[in-house]
Amino acid sequence: MTRFIITRIIQGLVVLLAIYALTFVLVALTPGSPFSTERAIRPEILAQIEAFYGYDRPPLERFWTSLTNALQGEFGPSAVYANRSVTDIIGEAFPVSLMLGSISLIVALGIGIPAGIVAAVKRNTWLDYLPMSASMVGICLPTFVLGPILVLIFGIGLQILPVSGWGAPEFIILPAATLGLFYAAYFARLTRGGMLEMLNQDFVRTAQAKGVPQTTIVWKHCLKGGLIPAITFLGPALAGIIAGSFVVETIFQIPGLGQWFVKGALNRDDFLILGLTVLFAALIVMMNLLVDIIQVALNPRLKYEK
Repeated sequence: MTRFIITRIIQGLVVLLAIYALTFVLVALTPGSPFSTERAIRPEILAQIEAFYGYDRPPLERFWTSLTNALQGEFGPSAVYANRSVTDIIGEAFPVSLMLGSISLIVALGIGIPAGIVAAVKRNTWLDYLPMSASMVGICLPTFVLGPILVLIFGIGLQILPVSGWGAPEFIILPAATLGLFYAAYFARLTRGGMLEMLNQDFVRTAQAKGVPQTTIVWKHCLKGGLIPAITFLGPALAGIIAGSFVVETIFQIPGLGQWFVKGALNRDDFLILGLTVLFAALIVMMNLLVDIIQVALNPRLKYEK
């Protein structure tokens, strides 16, 4: 297991380096400048600003300097927001996105996995048809459609929940539901498929013939193997929740990392884009590593296949 984890960590570091280099190149090739404004700037002042932020240096030197600083956890000052560093912005926004993502994942797992288990155990009944129909609807509704629908119903129609902002607990209900319900639909269908495969195994029929209670068969013998497809999807789901926060945070005006990324892209804030891209990539790599470890713990044979 130790060798497996070390191999995965090395692969993750290589992926992060490649993402950082690619992002730097794409940002450098993007037309425009973070210092472009409607008002004309005197050439000597513009030269001083570019020298301060390092834009007067060769691209290779800029890349090496920024990479060295990034390895030390420092991404430089924001090129748009005066007297604010990228690290300060991340430090303020990260707890917000972490809370939103964590609660959304809890909603997805708390609804999707129980629904999938019940649908598999009660297959071909209304307890199977109802959650699977709802999950199909959830899969077909992306977050940028589901979010406004929830706003119209609970925010504008019933007027029981706020539609934007952050602070009190009620502000997180709609955005967390928007992200969580979308991925709960996937978890429900994957859990149902995995549980059905386990329930159709020969050892289950043998246990049933011996009179073993259904609850014991489900929870003791089938659950561990039945959850493997859902756990496999946990990595992509976490990546999707992180990426989905761009849309959701913009819709609900949440001051998290996603909204700052959108602002950085619109304002051509190169340092902010680099810092947030590396952070998002690092989160996805770490979550995928965690999912791989859980998968190997449930099925040790995967250690030799991966």
